[in-house]
Amino acid sequence: SPPPPTQDMVLGRSLKLQCPNPHARRVAGCPMSRDASIATLRRHIDRLDDQILRLLNQRAALGLRIGAQKARTQRQVYDPVRETTILKRILRGNEGPLRTEHLRAIYREILSAGRAVQEAPAVTYFGPEGTYTHLAAQAHFGEAVRYQPVTTIGEVFADVERGRADLGVVPVENSTEGMVALTLDLLLESSLRIHAEISLPIHHCRLGRPGWTRASVRRGVAHPQALAQCRQWLAVHLPGVECREAASNASAAADAARSTRTAAIAAAATGARYQLALLAENVQDHARNTTRFLVLAATDCETPSGDDKTSLLFSVRDEVGILFRMLEPFARHRIALIKIESRPLRERPWEYYFFLDLKGHRREPRVRRALADAEARALRLKVLGSYPAAPEVAG
Repeated sequence: SPPPPTQDMVLGRSLKLQCPNPHARRVAGCPMSRDASIATLRRHIDRLDDQILRLLNQRAALGLRIGAQKARTQRQVYDPVRETTILKRILRGNEGPLRTEHLRAIYREILSAGRAVQEAPAVTYFGPEGTYTHLAAQAHFGEAVRYQPVTTIGEVFADVERGRADLGVVPVENSTEGMVALTLDLLLESSLRIHAEISLPIHHCRLGRPGWTRASVRRGVAHPQALAQCRQWLAVHLPGVECREAASNASAAADAARSTRTAAIAAAATGARYQLALLAENVQDHARNTTRFLVLAATDCETPSGDDKTSLLFSVRDEVGILFRMLEPFARHRIALIKIESRPLRERPWEYYFFLDLKGHRREPRVRRALADAEARALRLKVLGSYPAAPEVAG
């Protein structure tokens, strides 16, 4: 005869028959019947928390062993390909009720803590604290990181090049205002490689001292990119208000915090950091305003993740049809080009180099062949790095 049903089996049947939430029915052994008291449910949560704690520490212990092996082979603690693979696998197996954004936030900190028990990487970024670059770095790396703000994009490059930081984060492109020219120019001569990318939805807010109203503001201050991304809103809602440029949105918020009748355009989180009130939300002209950031390191990602980008720079001879001939190998090898952008060569007026993003990893045979063909036609071709494509993040 079959064995008598266990308590978990009885609870599972109770779940299936009584619980109105289909997600909750999938949690084996969870006493989610309609008659379960709050105290009973909380006791079960406490037992689950104990299990989670033990499992997290087991995970960290395994991470320490991996870290020791990485140290012996001088490998970077941060591995974006591995972290991307972990997150994709977790999200594929998710049956709810936790949503994708919940799991991303939870695993961001799990992965961040896992890195920290090995050795917390030093991450330099275009600061100060509260800039969108800082928010992007936090959204990507979590809290268990040694963050080092610097005042210019050039200093980010210098800190990583000279070993003062393991990784650097810089803005490279905005969906409405285009490429960040300084970042492209520095990539041209730097020895650094692109190790990862971050995509951050940008929600600009108008911020001022608590108690102020929109009518009491006489001037606005923001980074030039933020002003450009909000020019239509400013023209409609604040005609005639003086707008001044700041070195960063965080410094604009600092100005608003200490100046009378001045409001800043920055993120809500930046306003909270400087104890500013929210005068208006989502003042950007385009709802899907997004900025792309690059993570810089001494090397790129050696191993393909299955969903990668490769970035490169090239310069060409001044010949009729040369750009067509440069791009032809990518079409012939069926490689999708995501972006191409021209920049003037500062030392040679009216000559240009081109920045190009493509889908694929430089180690894939078809990408390798296309790059070899293109290099043979270029004056100079420099692969800036292959790295996992950033997931699209809902705004």
